Amino acid sequence: MLIFLQATSSEIVFNTQYVDKKTRHEYRVIRLWEEDPTPLLANPALLPLATLAQTNSPQALLEQVAASVDMIEETDERQNISACVQVLAGLRFDKNLIKQLFREEIMQESVIYQDILQKGLQQGLQQGLQQGEEQGKKQEALQLILRLLTRRCGAIELEIEQQIRALSITQLEELAEALLDFSSQTDLVNYLANISLPQPNQED
Repeated sequence: MLIFLQATSSEIVFNTQYVDKKTRHEYRVIRLWEEDPTPLLANPALLPLATLAQTNSPQALLEQVAASVDMIEETDERQNISACVQVLAGLRFDKNLIKQLFREEIMQESVIYQDILQKGLQQGLQQGLQQGEEQGKKQEALQLILRLLTRRCGAIELEIEQQIRALSITQLEELAEALLDFSSQTDLVNYLANISLPQPNQED
């Protein structure tokens, strides 16, 4: 089975078989924009796909999905499904409309969102730090980490920020992974207290 998410007129979405010189495979194609949203709305696990289903009123459909998400009683399930809904809805809807209908803090608490954030952060750090002896790249990584720490722990004290700026590249990468488990600045202080800070003459 092959599922296409976004509407397109490309011939590939109408093919139902793959043929090569010595092999032939048939498969079912689902063009999500042609599917009735009703059965998707009936199953919480399929709510993310419902945002891309057939409708004459896309905004009304998204509002219906948001209402269904709010009705999920189990907190972790609601957070994770909400995160998935928002990710797929981004293929079709303006981000401001999505923010209006879904509370951002619910998405941030989702383990799926945190995993996406962590992978994106790690990729950004790796791309930046791999390219650099360049101090500029390390600065970009530092600024990103400081922004994320401020979001999770509140305003960072100057002394703590100076300790973070003194970290080596490897220690910054480790902090980028650890910070997703922080809930207060105390967690950050305790983390920094348990690692060895580089000496002033130590190279990154």
